[in-house]
Amino acid sequence: MPRAALQYRCVECGYRAIKPLGRCPSCGSWESFREEALAKTGSKPPPPQPGALIPLGQVLEDGEARFSSRMAEFDRVIGGGFVPGAVLLLGGEPGVGKSTLLLQIAQRILEQGRRVVYLAGEESPGQIRLRARRLGIAGGLELLRETRLESVLAILEASPPEFLVVDSIQTLETDAAVGSLAAVRDATAALTRFAKQHRATTVLVGHVTKEGFVAGPKVIEHVVDATLYLETAGQFRVLRSSKNRFGPVGELGVFRMEEQGLVEVPNPSAAFLAERPVGVPGSVVALSLLGERALALEVQALAARTPFPAPRRVAQGLDARRVDVVLAVLERRLELPLGNLDIYVNLAGGLRVFDPGLDLAVGLAVYSAVVGRPLPPNVAAVGEVGLAGELRSVEGLERRLREGERAGFSRLVHPPKHKSLREVVDLFL
Repeated sequence: MPRAALQYRCVECGYRAIKPLGRCPSCGSWESFREEALAKTGSKPPPPQPGALIPLGQVLEDGEARFSSRMAEFDRVIGGGFVPGAVLLLGGEPGVGKSTLLLQIAQRILEQGRRVVYLAGEESPGQIRLRARRLGIAGGLELLRETRLESVLAILEASPPEFLVVDSIQTLETDAAVGSLAAVRDATAALTRFAKQHRATTVLVGHVTKEGFVAGPKVIEHVVDATLYLETAGQFRVLRSSKNRFGPVGELGVFRMEEQGLVEVPNPSAAFLAERPVGVPGSVVALSLLGERALALEVQALAARTPFPAPRRVAQGLDARRVDVVLAVLERRLELPLGNLDIYVNLAGGLRVFDPGLDLAVGLAVYSAVVGRPLPPNVAAVGEVGLAGELRSVEGLERRLREGERAGFSRLVHPPKHKSLREVVDLFL
């Protein structure tokens, strides 16, 4: 009889070779190759079954309505509610509140009469029970304490839930090492197939790297329908979407961590401006746009004489390159002396926003800090600053202006009402 041939596969990334290698050329791991049997020599694989071509006009539209998480801030980020069969990937730092948030959402979905399964890969059922008691969550949630992927799929296939939480995807065991690139990729692909086949909305919790990205191969973010990040911003928790097939990208939801769990912040502008100092040089309110949501945020600037040969330029929460451009415009076009000053620019509240519409507020804040004169407290600004010192229009200007009026600012500075940074500086400073 023909003998089975052997090949070697890296358990970390799945790279195959005809002989064991000391170091994997794909992922760089050492001593990671293991034997695996190939099909017997001479045997032929079964011919693939051809798929059928389907005219687009004959495809039935998926008309099933979304269902709500009953948390308005979460629904805003995912596009209005959960889509049946969608797969979402939720990442965040340890302790930021991912499990707490999903446990709260699971309870709200249970209250709608839907069956929910919570796959606990990291915590014991007793630990989850303790958290549920603290959050005031009653029974009814079904827990699954299993990490072997084949066993998990067998249990779920026998009785598919309508909503599934996997906490976390890095704990599932496959033929590859637990938490390895290959294991995370295979587990994500298998659970995505299950979700699409049984129309089970699935949320996968993902660990993050020190750079802040979900740990594992980048392909898992291509496989899922939406990628969300839960981050800390001062005393708040901010939920962002970096990918969403069923809604806007870059949308933002704001929560506050309290004893009873994550509590929604329905008016983030008021929350972020609650501690804003009034009548202080270097403080300017900017009208920003994050996804579909407009926010009023405080930009702060401080100028101090430098003891170093080269002055420092520090930007927190803002795009440092855009801040450098605005500083260059101030020095060149408005003749503001900055050569012997350290400049510190901060977006108060702990948010990270890379929006060109904050250029005008940055310019006004720095100018105000250098000359030592504050802006009127009822002024809010929005606009992109060009290299000639001109003000340019930005996306969603009408929404920004409406948010400024709602937040109580009676003097809104924006293009095309104002033409240049020089004109605005002469008007207020």
